[in-house]
Amino acid sequence: MGADTPLFAIAVAAELAGMHPQTLRQYDRIGLVVPGRTRGGSRRYSMRDIEKLREVAQLSSEGMGLPAIARFLDLEDQNRTLRRQLSALQQELRQHRANRPGARIFAAAATGSIVTVPSGRRIRRPTDVMLWQPWAQPAGDPDDSAR
Repeated sequence: MGADTPLFAIAVAAELAGMHPQTLRQYDRIGLVVPGRTRGGSRRYSMRDIEKLREVAQLSSEGMGLPAIARFLDLEDQNRTLRRQLSALQQELRQHRANRPGARIFAAAATGSIVTVPSGRRIRRPTDVMLWQPWAQPAGDPDDSAR
């Protein structure tokens, strides 16, 4: 079972988060921390929900309002998603480099300039990255230099 598995009833979740169950109900109503539900409709909180409730309590105690906390949590979720996507793309790029030694990487900057990216070099500016591999010439196929 992972951190996202809904396990805890509202009373247990409230105790683990150091809050009153009514506060958890309010957070659910406004969409701040939305727990899973059983078939019967009872709330079930995961460990990730408990962590989020604790974070809400901390931010609230530091003077942040609920709308700002909701926006903050949303941005954190977006950041996590983007980091996962970046990691997957980096892994895919590593696989392409390993499987296609003749491939070259190009980066296109926002200005439209295109540069070859040397292997292992990190791109610092916002760019689009494209993998290019030359077409393999079929054996016995004459070189078509007229193209």
